[in-house]
This record gives sequence, C-alpha cells and structure tokens, in this order.
Amino acid sequence: MKVTLHPPRIALISLILLFITITTAAQEIASFSSIQNNGCSGTINSNVNITTTGICRGTGLAEVGGPNYTSRGWQWNIGTTDYLEWSITPNAGYQIDLSSISLNYFKGSNGPGMAQIQVDYGTGFVTVFDDSVTINGDDINTIDLSTITDISTSITFRLYAYRAAQDSGEFTIKELIAATNKGVIINGNVELIPCPTITTWDGTSWDNGTPTLALGAILNGNYDTGIQGNLTTCNLTVNAGVTLTISDNTYLEVDNDIIVDGTLNVASNGGVVQNSDTATVTENGTITVTKQTAPLNNWYEYTYWSSPVANETIGTALAQAQPTRRYSFNAQNFEDSFRETNNDNSQVPGQDDIDDNGDDWTFVNNATVMQPGVGYAATHAEALFIGPPMSSPPYQFDYVFEGPFNNGVITVPIYRNDAQIADINWNFIGNPYPSAVDVDLFINENVISNGLLDGAIYLWSQKTEPSETENGNEQLNFTQSDYALINGAGETAGGEGVVPNRYIPSGQGFFVSFSDALPSNTGNVVFNNSMRVTGNNAQFFRGSIEDTTEKIRVNLTSDNGVFNQILVSYVDGATDTFDGFYYDAPRNLSSGANSIIYSRIDNNDKKFAIQGRDPNSINDNEVIELGFYTSIDVSTIYTLSLAEYQGSFIASNAVLLKDNLLNTYHDLKQSDYNFTSTTGEFNDRFEIVFNESALSTDDLTITSAVLNITELNTGAVKFSITNNLTITKVEILDLLGRTVYQFKGDNSTEIYDLSAISKTAYFAKVHLSNGQILTKKAIKQL
Repeated sequence: MKVTLHPPRIALISLILLFITITTAAQEIASFSSIQNNGCSGTINSNVNITTTGICRGTGLAEVGGPNYTSRGWQWNIGTTDYLEWSITPNAGYQIDLSSISLNYFKGSNGPGMAQIQVDYGTGFVTVFDDSVTINGDDINTIDLSTITDISTSITFRLYAYRAAQDSGEFTIKELIAATNKGVIINGNVELIPCPTITTWDGTSWDNGTPTLALGAILNGNYDTGIQGNLTTCNLTVNAGVTLTISDNTYLEVDNDIIVDGTLNVASNGGVVQNSDTATVTENGTITVTKQTAPLNNWYEYTYWSSPVANETIGTALAQAQPTRRYSFNAQNFEDSFRETNNDNSQVPGQDDIDDNGDDWTFVNNATVMQPGVGYAATHAEALFIGPPMSSPPYQFDYVFEGPFNNGVITVPIYRNDAQIADINWNFIGNPYPSAVDVDLFINENVISNGLLDGAIYLWSQKTEPSETENGNEQLNFTQSDYALINGAGETAGGEGVVPNRYIPSGQGFFVSFSDALPSNTGNVVFNNSMRVTGNNAQFFRGSIEDTTEKIRVNLTSDNGVFNQILVSYVDGATDTFDGFYYDAPRNLSSGANSIIYSRIDNNDKKFAIQGRDPNSINDNEVIELGFYTSIDVSTIYTLSLAEYQGSFIASNAVLLKDNLLNTYHDLKQSDYNFTSTTGEFNDRFEIVFNESALSTDDLTITSAVLNITELNTGAVKFSITNNLTITKVEILDLLGRTVYQFKGDNSTEIYDLSAISKTAYFAKVHLSNGQILTKKAIKQL
C-alpha cells in the first residue's frame, strides 16, 4: 500500500552589486642557480615585487669545486647547521601566495641518503617534504605549497640532507630545466596587499572613515545593517564579544576575507557577498544564517533547501523537520520509461516525469553533511506545526544554518541515466551561498557557455493539496503543476500565483535537467562569486528592470483551487519551433496534474509552460495554440484570464481567446473567460489571436458585463442585453458543459421558463445579433 508522501519533483522555500573576480594562474616568481658554487648561488629570475637571497650553505657545510652547486660535511643525523638556505621577501605593500617549489639534486656514493625541506613564513620552520636521494642521477621533486598564502613577510626555505655514510659525502643541486641553470624554481603569485588600511567601528562611529572595497573594517562594537546601514568593506574582522547583524533586505559585501571572533547573524532576507573566489571565512566565534520557509498550510508540505554554510548537518540545520521526511535526490536512479494515468499504477510505455520504481529519493539522517550546491527536501515536523496564539495556517518557520559561509567556485556533480533517453534528466541542486544568485549569469555559465544544462529552472510554489489521482509512487501525491519556471524567455508563476524574479535566494533548492547533447553522462554545475548579488534575497519581489519584450501571461484558475500559468514571450534568439529548454520550457508532469493550461509548438508533443517565439512573428496574423487538460470529474468552473501583458504591439491590440469547441471569441483584456469541460486532454480547444478583422467592432467591446440574468419569483429567468443588440439564442449548460436547454430569441430582453432546473449553478451561453456569444455563470435559487 502507498502510505508515504514523497517530495514533489521540484520545490521552493519562500523565496549583490556584481563583481567579476579574475584568478591569476600560478607562475614562476623566483628561481636560483645550480652552477654558482662559490658562496651563495645567484638568482636567475625574480618577480619585480620581491627580493631574493640565493642558495647559501649553513656553517656546518663546505664548498666542493665543480660545475654545480655541491656541498659536503653532511652527517648521519640532521645537523642544526647542515643545511642549504634560500629566501624570498615581498616588497612593502605586497604579499605572496605560494603554489609549489621544484628542485633537482643528487648525492655522491657516500653522500646523504635523505633530504628534508622546511619552510618558515613567520611562525617557525615546518617540514613540507622528506624523501630519499638518488645516487649520481636526477632526483626531481615538485612540492605542493598551495596552503601558504597571503604572506607579507620573508619566506625562508631550508634543505637538510642526512643519512650520510661519511662527512666527505657530497650533495649537489643540479639543473632542473636544460639550458636554464635553474636548480630551484618557486611558483606562485605576488599581489598587492588587498586591504592595506583599516577603519574600526566602536559601536558608534568609524575611526578612519566609512569602510569601502579598498578600506578594511574591524568591528569593535555591535553593528546592525538594519540600523547603521549596509556594510561594504575590503576585509572584515568581527572581534570577540561583538555581534554583527545582517538584517532583512540589507547586505554585507566583503571584497576579501572574513574573520569572526564574535558573532555574525544573517536574517532570512539579508545577504552576504564575498567578491574574491579565493577569499576565506574564519569562524572562531559563531556564524548563523536564518532562512524562513514559505507559508505552509500543512506540516507535510515540502521545502527544498540548500545549505549556505560549510559542514552543516541535516540533524542540526533541519532539526525542526520531520525525521522521516528528509531526502536527497539520486539522479543516477531516475528512470522514466513508463507512464500512468491518475495514479492507477498502469505500465504504459511513455513518460510522466515520475521515477518508475521510486528509488530516486534517498532518505538522509541526522549525520548527513549538507554538501554545497546540493538540494535537500524536508517537511516540517508534524508535532511542531504550531503557529502563534490565536492564529491559523499558513505558518512560516525559521531554520538556522551555522558555520563558515560557502564561498568561491563551487562545483556540483550532476548525472544522466541513459537507460532511458526519452525522459528528462532531472538533477536537484541549490544556491550554495548566503546571498542571492543571478539566474542569467548561472544560465550563461551552465547553459550557454558549456551546454551542460537544458536551460530551465524549476521552483516549487505549492498551493494544491496532495491527491490520490496525482501520478507518483505513493497513495497521495502532490500535483506537479504548482511550479514557478525561469528560462531565457521569461518566468511563470507557480501555485501561489506570483511570478518569480530572476534571482535564486540563499538556501534555495531547485531542479535543472542535464542536457542529452553532451557525450558524457556526468558533469559539474558551476557556481562562482561573479553570479552573486547583494540584494534580491527574498523570492517573488519583482525588480524594476526595464523590459520591452512582447509577452503575455495567461492564468488558468477554477472554483475548486486550480492555478497555473503560461508565458509566451517574443524574445531575440527564439524561433517558432522547439528551441530547447532555454527558450521553451515544458510544464513538468503535465499528465499528472489536476488541470493545466499549456502552449503548443508544431511537430512537438510537449506541453509548454514557457514558449519563446520569434519577435518577427508578432503581427495581426499570429496564432498561439493553447491546450487544456483536466482530470477533475466533478462540476467545475474554469477561468482563463490575462495575468500580464507588455510590449507595444500587444498593448495596442486586443488579446482574443478563441474557443474552438464553442466557436467563440473573447477579448481577455476586457474580462476573464469562464468555461466548463469534461475530463481529458484538449490540444486544439483554444487559440490566442490578435486579428481584429475576424470580429466586428461590437465583438471587441461587448463583454459579459452587459448581460443581465435575473431569476423571477415564478422560477422563470430573464435575460437582457443593455446595448442595441438582440438575443438570438440562449443555451443552458450544466457544469460539465452539457447543453440541457436551448431557446430562441429576437429581442434585447427574453424570459424563459427554467423552473424545472433544481437549485444549482449553470452556464448561460447567449448568442447575440452581431454573432458574438457571451457565456456567463448563474445560480438557480428557486
């Protein structure tokens, strides 16, 4: 028996000046001679912003004549004065990031058999290498030093050779690269110190001016961005005993490193941005990010999460979640080779966006570490689904993530199960940062640049209750039409009816699909700091971006809770054929939804929530094909409405909905369109056209508002039209769209006997003398 509500395929929690960081590749910053044998060897190459001291001998060693830098006096054990030493020092105002050191050496027959390299960069010598030495041959070694960064003091290297058979045994630094005389090469970067000056906050004022991206900040007193304002700084230190609060709709922007010895708290709609991909976050005190769920009507509604901090666990961050309802998504297991109808467990070849055997969702326990950029699904705990006193659902709940912020380049593995190539390759990922991510920059990196993803982002925005007729692997499943979508052509609203902006807030999990075009079935989605923005960290707060694209959004609603939306956008780069998910995003799980509206594209069987079309196609002859599907088998009144439109052509023309079943036209700019339907899929029922020549002038101005329906005491019903037209026919339809009565007319007011109709709602389809048909809902009272 099906007993558990699994997460819907895609879900959403309630839902930063842009900087591009260029990371300099490591390069040679210093090299030392292998042939200058008298005293200290010379420097072959040196970065202009450092000074160097070539290879020199400790006092326990002696020079040996010859073409290479050779020494003797080595002992069996490491001698405190038996070493070779060289150093590099950054000039004032500069710092060094090391990458590696490479060197070549060998020993004579009685020379030392082991070599150890130590480095001191201000904290004392530490060993970075210890290995055996080759006799009379090349012993080339490259040692990783990438953990030694941001050094503004001298860096000293020592090579201790030991296990010598005799103190006369020789040890030689040899040429590393032919014809260069380089025996030692140091690789890394030399850069200006990013924050050479600092200003300190004492709780009231700054002692050296307001911090900027060139001026670092130390907080020695509490700071609240909701009171003192947004904080922008070169680097940041929060001293012990001090609290920094990033309040809702404010931000912290740091060009480089963050050190927290006190407390740093980020509110749900606050944002933190670090611009440098190599910047670090040091948490010696406490760092928290609070994220608030969307309004939840029931405990079993899922929120889709992604951790904005490192090393957080499910048991800590999602402590308020139902322990048996916490999942990750296994894309490698997702296979959709069979479809069902109304959750009937049938096995018909085809796709319904449901995994065939239900092993795509994987339970996660308290100890599971939330990986950066990975999505996780959870419901709130049933026992904790309690709101404030004297309140009723929906409720919102705060979840707290604790740990150092995720930062820099983050790669997230994604997968494609090629056992079935006709299905969609769903992967569940999330925003890894404590700030919002720009969708267009994310798509540019992962769709346009490398072709990894298909191009659409699916966000959950639940409204509809789970149902036993929804397709899925459980007895009750969530409808798959409650999704907000974003792609290159635009956005559509989810179940809550609000159109998303083009940003993904912190903590947000979302679904993407892996492209079938790439040869490999594995890849890595890339997030980086250039995608991060300081604002827009609360979903569904639309910005004021100027957009003149011709577009229309159409809503489908009903009197029993249906809501979904489509977008048709005339955008540069799109064609009127299928252009992939970047322009044409299909509605997810369309065959399992209660009722949906969708647009259609010739020679393609997908049902589109977003369709991008050629801007040259928007003219008087344009036809947008719409389809409609419903599995609701009770009396239902459906409504199509124009949610939004923009663009000069659409603004200056009627938006005419043609109902091909009833052979009627209706101007959606003037009023909504009500209709009824039997269950099924109707791919040719509706069209949107803009051609006024198809209708008379009266057609474009008359709406159902001019039709009055009045029930008389006798049970008869009066129909009257308030302009100069006459009523030629009236059809009475039940809520399933069936005609139950039909009357003729030839006046502007007609009275018909409907006393035989029981108390119920019905539709009146009134035919007018100009050829127009008005449809209006009424309720029989007597």
